[in-house]
Amino acid sequence: MAESDITNYLRQTHDRVFEHNKAWAHDCKSKDPEFFVKLSAGQNPEYLWIGCSDSRIPAEQITGLEPGDAFVHRNIANLVCNTDLNVMSVITYAVEHLKVKHIVVCGHYGCGGVKAAMTAKDLGLLNPWLRNIRDVYRLHEKELDAIKDEDARYNRLVELNVYEQCRNVVKTASVQQSYAQNKFPIVHGWVFGFHDGLLKDLKVDFEGILKDIQKIYNLTN
Repeated sequence: MAESDITNYLRQTHDRVFEHNKAWAHDCKSKDPEFFVKLSAGQNPEYLWIGCSDSRIPAEQITGLEPGDAFVHRNIANLVCNTDLNVMSVITYAVEHLKVKHIVVCGHYGCGGVKAAMTAKDLGLLNPWLRNIRDVYRLHEKELDAIKDEDARYNRLVELNVYEQCRNVVKTASVQQSYAQNKFPIVHGWVFGFHDGLLKDLKVDFEGILKDIQKIYNLTN
């Protein structure tokens, strides 16, 4: 591609976003003249969504949620690491200040981060991040190694990664203390499938996990 073509392409893809934004704003105001008045009044989301950064999984679109319904955090492979001040800050703010009722950890089949973690390869700066997924494999090594089909093993690791990240959410002081006082938020683990566009509820036993982890990670006092 010639340099002039690249320049034109970059300009067009930049301008397209603003064209779509204008069309979206016009459509919202046409449907509800008070839409932006209400939007600017503040947020009161029911959900905290912790998802993967994958560009194909926009939280609001796949769930039918509207602006203001979900507080969203995304990173590679939807990880919840206690050393990641970004996700810890998001959880604290969502629970203590926004008073969300549900926390969703949503992974997806075909996750590149999970696939990379299954690969014996030095990935540079990604190594410490992907190690968290490799630790999930280590925790469930017996189950995963018993799955002979590689794709099935890959999909199961996606699910187990979501489950372990839900456990990490439950370990936080904000979630434990809010649930003790208010009986919310509830933590959910979901997985999105590209083949049919549907969400799978892993039916995470929030209360069971809470009871189990508080033997060691009790932060309610």
